[in-house]
Amino acid sequence: MRIVRLANYVAPASGGLRTALRELGAGYLAAGHEPVLVIPGPRPGREYTRQGLVITVPGVIVPGTGGYRAITTRRPLRQLLDDLAPDRLEVSDRTTLRWTGRWARERGVRSMMVSHDSLAKLAGMFAPPGMTGQWLSDQLNASTAASYDVVVCTTSWASAEFRRLHVRNLRQVPLGVDLDCFQPGHRDTQLRAQFAAPDEPLLVHCSRLSPEKRPERAIGALAELRRRGVPARLVVAGDGPRLAGLCAQARDLPVRFLRYVTDRAVLARLLATADVVIAPGPAETFGLSALEALASGTPVVVNDTSALPEVIGQAGLTAPDNDAAFADAIQCLLDTGVELRRARARARAERFGWPAAVSGFLAAHGLVPPGPPPSPATATPYWAGGAR
Repeated sequence: MRIVRLANYVAPASGGLRTALRELGAGYLAAGHEPVLVIPGPRPGREYTRQGLVITVPGVIVPGTGGYRAITTRRPLRQLLDDLAPDRLEVSDRTTLRWTGRWARERGVRSMMVSHDSLAKLAGMFAPPGMTGQWLSDQLNASTAASYDVVVCTTSWASAEFRRLHVRNLRQVPLGVDLDCFQPGHRDTQLRAQFAAPDEPLLVHCSRLSPEKRPERAIGALAELRRRGVPARLVVAGDGPRLAGLCAQARDLPVRFLRYVTDRAVLARLLATADVVIAPGPAETFGLSALEALASGTPVVVNDTSALPEVIGQAGLTAPDNDAAFADAIQCLLDTGVELRRARARARAERFGWPAAVSGFLAAHGLVPPGPPPSPATATPYWAGGAR
């Protein structure tokens, strides 16, 4: 089957979404399908990659996002879709691309919308004072569910905004992690020496530096730890519109900004070398970077209002959205034996292999992947509502 995938807000410095698109595409290709990914860029392009054909179409820069682009013109994209003639359509954007569900239905193409964010949560974060944004998110979510044959969410937390609307075509399929690339064996004492002394706890924050990720919480937690006499140091891996403000916030603190780390091997070494990873985003619907940290044997402190508590289980700690609470959780993890906390982290990540994720997504597409099903040791069941 030809599976055409559309995605917006993918930039060279993108993190989780770009990783998910790459791994799912590679899995579809390995399963014998023909994945085609269409993303926005500065100019047209076509490239055959390990995830199949990647087509770049011109997209406009979204102001205030640090370089994200979006496909906004319908006619050229509609013509491209007609030319590609997909057997399945998979869309990873609920804003300017929502019209493609109708396009697919008019042509008898089975369609799927993948929800990579929570409209209800984002509306609550950015709505004007006195407004909850609940009505608007409900309307958009209901429209999305009506436009596509299947809506996929990656966690129960992310599914909640659809379940409250009694959406019947909802599927829950967790994403995965590369358990070979990210592993405890990549711990590197020489790399650690570049950032911290042996008696200094090394903290890492790895995410896009944008408001919804709450990156300032990692720096605030470091400041609180230093105030308490804990000689911790922080490495921030990521880029985005909040970078300048974060540099100003960290002016008098031991923080190293690495910008976006393009080499996955270097990132794997960094995550395996850290003592604790901080993932403070309050609206995370899955949190691939946190899962990559766990696969690397490093526990994570996460925001208790996000989906991450569901993902990390007992392999880390949750904290309310304030600096002192995050500092408390970090100290608690640092007081736990190194071997125990690293073993817990790795064991949790091993429940989220990419083969299980690919099988779940193909099942949501109505496609039965060839070969044996994923091992129960690595597969995470996906919740299924009534079929549409």
